[in-house]
Amino acid sequence: MAHLRSRRRLALAVPVVLSLTASLGFLPSAASAAPSTAGASQAVDGPRLAYVVNTLTDHRMIGAVQKAIAANGGTVVATYDRIGVIVVHSANPDFGKQMRAVRGVQSAGATRTAPLSAAGTTDEGAVQVLSKAEAAKVAQTSTAGEEPLEADQWDLRAIGADKAATIDPGSRNVTVGIIDTGVDDTHPDIAPNFSPSQSANCVSGKADTTYGAWRPVDADHYHGTHVAGEIAAARNGIGVAGVAPGVKVASITVAQPDSTQLFYPESVVCAFVFAADHGVEITNNSYYVDPWLYNCMDDPDQRAIVDAVNRAQMYAQHKGTLNVASAGNSNDDLDSDALVDESSPDDSTTTTRTVDPHECFDVPTQLPGVVTVSAVGVKGTKSYYSSYGKGVVDVAGPGGDKYQIPDTPSKNGRILSTLPNNQYGFLQGTSMASPHVAAVAALLKSTHPHASPAQLQALLKAQADNPGCPTDPYDGDGDGVVDATCVGGERVNGFYGFGVVNALRAVK
Repeated sequence: MAHLRSRRRLALAVPVVLSLTASLGFLPSAASAAPSTAGASQAVDGPRLAYVVNTLTDHRMIGAVQKAIAANGGTVVATYDRIGVIVVHSANPDFGKQMRAVRGVQSAGATRTAPLSAAGTTDEGAVQVLSKAEAAKVAQTSTAGEEPLEADQWDLRAIGADKAATIDPGSRNVTVGIIDTGVDDTHPDIAPNFSPSQSANCVSGKADTTYGAWRPVDADHYHGTHVAGEIAAARNGIGVAGVAPGVKVASITVAQPDSTQLFYPESVVCAFVFAADHGVEITNNSYYVDPWLYNCMDDPDQRAIVDAVNRAQMYAQHKGTLNVASAGNSNDDLDSDALVDESSPDDSTTTTRTVDPHECFDVPTQLPGVVTVSAVGVKGTKSYYSSYGKGVVDVAGPGGDKYQIPDTPSKNGRILSTLPNNQYGFLQGTSMASPHVAAVAALLKSTHPHASPAQLQALLKAQADNPGCPTDPYDGDGDGVVDATCVGGERVNGFYGFGVVNALRAVK
């Protein structure tokens, strides 16, 4: 599994947001961005790659660019007219360079470094499946009003989600779109709250709404199903409970169907646009866009990736969608001057490079307006793996920590949730923290139905509990070595941003 937030995750400090917005400042009007298809390619020697071509939103200009795409050996997969993004396949090795010289093209580049084949995500370590025997033991400890496995869900109690559910479990008018590896909507804890009409498969770069296309291709693509349960597993007396068990979830699949599970830019562009055009109020993004961990603006291909995905997520924001994303699991200070990237590109031969996270962007999490989430364990302190950074992290949520052991039946510090094929299991990572925040945002949206994405983000920060920086040196794994330094005060700091989200406050 490539990167279900098992890599680093960055976010923008305000000055960088402004500079990025300025450099990519061409947000289209908030109209339908549904794709059209056109184009034909000519035979050219070279590997067949995927590209994004970003242009003006004028229809005549888009038509002229589509003709240039065909003339240069490209085949249009989808055109998102209202944001000026065209997804293309081409075997012309000079396609990107030639298209960047075309009148009206603002950026163009390859979205991968390896030929097309028949993701990354941010969980830390392998899933731990809860056996039927173990589940039966946990169920024996449940009390009246609890779900059978809720005794193992320390994360719900940590943010008051158990009490919040008795006041307001969330509105069925609110949907959280899970941009991920797919969701098993047949799981009995997910089926009651699943929205097929807002779900699709965007792997190709064009939305496939065939019934069931949003499901994971196999049980190894479990990440999205786990995220879905964390957000909205129903309180139906069957297994676990979600933070917002009354809201709906939708699945927008973007992970490649093979074992790499890579999340390519064209798939994510499709997902943001589809979510926006289908009334999804919140998206959860527990991944970074492959193949580059950081996309540097001085590289034409990487710049085109930033450009395309930013257009799509900004389009979603302007249509009323709040985008929430995980901060990454490298225990990196995301406000540092330099970080080492040893994993890019992850679809071919990787190289080691040093990047400035203020100039090389982790997408989509460093894009303007995206909520950046760090992770905490049962003790309420930063998880040993979680990346951090003052002015970067917005809020924190329970993501689990194997070194912070809860007083629960299984004594497991990770997060218990749903898995495909009616199973349950434990995972940890900022991948798990982000859906907790997305779920609290859904509760806030339920309480404040007319709140804009910016207002929801402000509410998330206002209701959060900030423990402040630790007074002792931070040693997350207990090996006697200081692992990170927290900068800031009790109101806002590098470990927790404005604090750990609070579901009970959200509904009050």
